[in-house]
Amino acid sequence: MPVKAMGLDFPNPVGLSAGLDKNGEHIDALAALGFGFIEIGTVTPRPQPGNPQPRLFRLPRAQALINRLGFNNLGIDRLAYNVGRSHYRGILGINLGKNFATPMEKAGADYLAGMRKAYELASYLIVNISSPNTVRLRELREADALRPLLELLKREQSALAQQHGRYVPLAVKIAPDLSEEQIGVIAMLLLELNIDAVIATNTTLSRVGVEGLEGAAEAGGLSGAPLRERSTAVVRSLHSYLGDRLPIIAAGGILCAHDAVEKVAAGARLVQLYTGLIYRGPALIGECVQGLLDFATQRS
Repeated sequence: MPVKAMGLDFPNPVGLSAGLDKNGEHIDALAALGFGFIEIGTVTPRPQPGNPQPRLFRLPRAQALINRLGFNNLGIDRLAYNVGRSHYRGILGINLGKNFATPMEKAGADYLAGMRKAYELASYLIVNISSPNTVRLRELREADALRPLLELLKREQSALAQQHGRYVPLAVKIAPDLSEEQIGVIAMLLLELNIDAVIATNTTLSRVGVEGLEGAAEAGGLSGAPLRERSTAVVRSLHSYLGDRLPIIAAGGILCAHDAVEKVAAGARLVQLYTGLIYRGPALIGECVQGLLDFATQRS
């Protein structure tokens, strides 16, 4: 079920979300499961251990996870080495973040460093401003911080496109914990600055849907079934501002084909899996592709 987005041709609209393969160590194996695209990272310029363990918790009764991993990764140089060794020639997204120890006023330098080393390896790049597990990172979603960051990265994108003779799209990944006003401001900024796509959404700080369950009080971002409704609402809101001018990649709470269809019906062009893969296994990928194909056929 081919889909075109960001100027790229996706063999099918179901991808792997960032976070599962942070260092690009398993690209070939993951691609063999049938994903239409793979996203690796989040990667930072320098290696970092992430938050102390334990930092990942299953809530099986809610089909949910809570994580406070904290961008644990081996750094952009190791990721670049691993990508170079892989045989995958499909669509590869590389998700970029800032190091924990980098002051907020220097965050742009970290994203630039990641961008420069990942540019020639990636089909598209992602600016992760939405993880709840790096202190103050979500401050970057505010317009007075987001505008200068994205302006900086768009200038670098243009320079790198000239240097490499190839334009690599730039996407921004946002949080579900946004007001309608914040969504509108971000949407208009993405259009104004010619950002190539938006990913909605990252994990949530909310605990709605998991109250009283073992592990629910753990700090970190919640993903899985309890996130589905809020994530879809953000997709729908974004689409009301963006229309078809900028593609939306939907992630959050997709555990069956119906969930994937719901995201596309709300305005998404592509979808991504993570927690659903943990609970449902690889069969979920083909199930979602078939469900989206049936939906597209019915609409036509």
